[in-house]
Amino acid sequence: MPRWEPDAPRRLHQAAFELYTERGYEQTTVAEIAARAGLTERTFFRHFADKREVFFENSDEFRAALLEPVAAAPASATPLEAVTAGLKAAGSAFPLELVRRRHALILANPELQERELQKLASLAASLAETLRQRGVPDTAAELAASTAITILRTALTRWVNDPAEQPWTAHLHETIDELRSLIAERTAASQI
Repeated sequence: MPRWEPDAPRRLHQAAFELYTERGYEQTTVAEIAARAGLTERTFFRHFADKREVFFENSDEFRAALLEPVAAAPASATPLEAVTAGLKAAGSAFPLELVRRRHALILANPELQERELQKLASLAASLAETLRQRGVPDTAAELAASTAITILRTALTRWVNDPAEQPWTAHLHETIDELRSLIAERTAASQI
């Protein structure tokens, strides 16, 4: 095996994803992932702490796809408008079939579900910080970030389960419209 392995993290992620799909997460070992990628276990552990982390290798890419549009939103954008721009871009960055396979693997394994929740909590914190940097007050930034993660999870579930395979943005906007309806109902009820 050569000493330098080009793009080892991507290769390991791809191998892990394939094996998790074929055999299941729990039945796949680090040794098998490394072998499928044409690498050693030592190389695996140079890049990832465990077999859960290799599954989430694209997290930084998703984080950037979400946060950059939020930071770049016009100054006149409300916090919800800014996070919507980020959600639109981030969801559109990945093909539906890949998202479906990933979602199914997470749902099938509690260990991956736990890590996904940790990643989403970290993403919410980064999103809130990005909003604060835009001048959004702390409480509003926290609420907008938490709401964005809820919108993301709801729209994503709709998207992966949609037999008509409507685009990501259709599910995103439907979810946001339902949120606005709930807020409008609450506002109307409080005025009675």
